[in-house]
Amino acid sequence: MGNTLERFSLKGKIAIITGGAQGLGLAMAKALADAGASIILADINQPLAEQSAAAIAAECGVPACAIQTDVTREASANALVQAALARFGRIDVLVNNAGICVHCGAEEMSYGDWFKVIDVNLNGVFVMSKAVGGQMLRQGKGNIINISSMSALIVNTPQGQCAYNASKAGVMHLTKSLAVEWAERGIRVNTIAPGYMKTDMTAQVFEEGGEMVQTWMAMSPTKRPGEPDELGPLAVYLASEASSFVNGSVITVDGGYTAW
Repeated sequence: MGNTLERFSLKGKIAIITGGAQGLGLAMAKALADAGASIILADINQPLAEQSAAAIAAECGVPACAIQTDVTREASANALVQAALARFGRIDVLVNNAGICVHCGAEEMSYGDWFKVIDVNLNGVFVMSKAVGGQMLRQGKGNIINISSMSALIVNTPQGQCAYNASKAGVMHLTKSLAVEWAERGIRVNTIAPGYMKTDMTAQVFEEGGEMVQTWMAMSPTKRPGEPDELGPLAVYLASEASSFVNGSVITVDGGYTAW
């Protein structure tokens, strides 16, 4: 079994993080890099992803690159796999983090916005899992970490976001389905369900406060949003052999929000 801390090591592992150019994706990418993994940032925003990859390489001393990827397109996902194999020869970890949200009540939401959210958040997880998972199955081993949300378990208030909630609930059950299908073939699939997190994109919202933020924090036992680096260590755990018997699991990181 080896030393406990050694089981958390990702040295020699190759990890793909979708939506990894910023926010929670970047925080998890940095954590995986700190644990020794080589990093591929798969993001639609190539210039920002390249900057982030360069920063990870300089800060963590591991190979890191950016590959422009549209997670909703099968051809793009397959091209990512081929580019990753050409550079590193294998893929050990996939973090399906790319996601979007539209705050809108159901009666006002356009079909276009509904389909867009479902396409990125749910279809994108399947497209990427199928493409990368296919390579992992050929290897006989791999690890997929899907980022769902506490919104898969509760209905957020006061904002309307039915498409987001539905998409993340889908991700949660897709995780369990893939875990069951692929367990005997060496693939583990788990999901992290974050609560309200303070990222580059949401920092201004929390700093400005207001009725919506006050409602969120009043409903949280911890009374604060999470920080991105509070998600990173969990990603390392799930990506490593330290979690070798964890499969098909949902791990909620929400400061106790869903406990009430």
